[in-house]
Amino acid sequence: MRSERNRTPLSARWQRLLPVLILLWLLAGCSGRLDNDSIINTRNPVQAGELLQTDVDRMATLAMRNNLNSLYRLMHKLYQRNPREWRKNAQIDSVGIERQIQYAIEHNQDWPTLGGRRDVAALDYALSPAFHGDRVAAFTYAIGSMLVTAHGGHTEFYLTDSFNAQFIYNAARNLEKAAWMLGQRRDASGQPLLLSNEVSERTSNLSYAVEFGKMVARLDLLTHVLEERYRRMGANYAQSLFLLNFLPVQ
Repeated sequence: MRSERNRTPLSARWQRLLPVLILLWLLAGCSGRLDNDSIINTRNPVQAGELLQTDVDRMATLAMRNNLNSLYRLMHKLYQRNPREWRKNAQIDSVGIERQIQYAIEHNQDWPTLGGRRDVAALDYALSPAFHGDRVAAFTYAIGSMLVTAHGGHTEFYLTDSFNAQFIYNAARNLEKAAWMLGQRRDASGQPLLLSNEVSERTSNLSYAVEFGKMVARLDLLTHVLEERYRRMGANYAQSLFLLNFLPVQ
């Protein structure tokens, strides 16, 4: 038989654990946003905040980080093929403007030349004849803001966060459309608004399509995982009723 000393009331135990949980929450910096170093560097030591993440939360965080990495690589490659775009910002190179775009995406800020537009509205405007600013910046920002919006406005995910699998699925389909728009949109003279993939007798460059494909695949995988998680929750509950198993209490 347990001694009376070991029979600590549940409320008293929670009172002792509460300061520890608060400390872990503060250490996690649960702002729901990855800092730039976490996005650029894929190998980081285990953080205290990971204790507040389920497997799905961690997977979603890593998928977001890798998708932003792919987006930033795509942006850099677009600037290499379209240097006239970064020159519209009076920069000596593309590095400075790339950092500004990353900061705006990761900190939920508007992009000046888009007139307050974000996600799908910004995406359509960035590749329209009506837009005359830096198309690479606008296009990249539009995709980044769409990804963040589809994930509930977060780039890091914890126990208190929830996902809408339909929105993430929609984001994957929007990326497919964005890739198509990038290759098909032309100006009044019939020239591509932005140079990207190239297939000719002399060269073949499909690296832009590859980055889009990676992002779409990650989003689709996360969608399937989320759907399976909710399905299994129902199945596990039904099994417990069918087997008449009591749930453990200690």
